[in-house]
Amino acid sequence: MSRVGKMPVAIPAGVDVSIQNDQINVKGTGGALTTHVNALVTITNEAGKLTFAPANDSREANAMSGTMRQLVNNMVTGVTKGFEKKLNLIGVGYKAAAQGAKLNLAVGYSHPVNIDMPAGITVATPTPTEILIKGADRQRVGQIAAEIRAVRPPEPYKGKGIRYSDEKITIKETKKK
Repeated sequence: MSRVGKMPVAIPAGVDVSIQNDQINVKGTGGALTTHVNALVTITNEAGKLTFAPANDSREANAMSGTMRQLVNNMVTGVTKGFEKKLNLIGVGYKAAAQGAKLNLAVGYSHPVNIDMPAGITVATPTPTEILIKGADRQRVGQIAAEIRAVRPPEPYKGKGIRYSDEKITIKETKKK
């Protein structure tokens, strides 16, 4: 059995987990999340702990038990603490401004770039060169961060662009004669 799939998911106080036919719903102070339950995994709720077991002895069921366990663990973490991604803008004149559910970027184009945030995702700009994305759904937070980074990815010669706060850019040496 999968090593990750063997570990149970502890349900903290204030979090409500309901398992229906093919869905699992997690509700907490940070919101409510829903995901589809794979038919290869059986989920049981025993005394405030969720356990995941493969439905059969196939390799796919074994792998999916670990995947489902981690997806549900991320849902529980998301509705209690939430997830966040931090982006930095590197470049002269590059700045970001959050206005409600919109993010306005000035990153060297002839026009400003406006990005609408989906429901459940909040964006903040503590400084004009920092973007903080928060939400309960880990996948959506990461996807929005990737889409914002794709507006102006870091270039390899000067390192200008939008990058994750923990990202290291290897600077290339310029061509010599």
